[in-house]
Amino acid sequence: MKIGELAQKTGMPVETIRYYEKAGLLPKIGRTGSNYRVYTEVHVERLLFIRHCRSLDMTLDEIRVLLHFKDRPEESCDRVNALLDEHIGHVAERIRDLKKLEKQLRTLRGSCREASDVASCGILNALSCPVSGAAHEKGADCTHVPRTHGGDLPVLRPKTD
Repeated sequence: MKIGELAQKTGMPVETIRYYEKAGLLPKIGRTGSNYRVYTEVHVERLLFIRHCRSLDMTLDEIRVLLHFKDRPEESCDRVNALLDEHIGHVAERIRDLKKLEKQLRTLRGSCREASDVASCGILNALSCPVSGAAHEKGADCTHVPRTHGGDLPVLRPKTD
């Protein structure tokens, strides 16, 4: 099958499949006489395995290790267990970080309880504080929120006439 059909069967974009191929996560890919890549059910199964691992937030390095063992079923699964235990530890740490973040966000939200004009918005004023260590030392009422991003927030751009 060609890459488009593989993308349909796995629910992955073509670009992602090519990325995994370049990352060395896919087994050798055959070629037609016209030099088109030819994928098989082995590639479908491998990509579905990778997708499942990614849905569990595993890194490509972790997936690479799991694939190594998946390809060698006679080996002991001790390292697989250890890898998953380590991953669980990372997830637990992130959950703790996210709980701290939630607390900071709730505190920030509490700084603007009354619906008033934007000029007196406690949230915007708090977010306008510098995020340096010096600000914390001077007792400023600002806190840094580590490991955050607003990728899911709408981007508001000024109107251009």
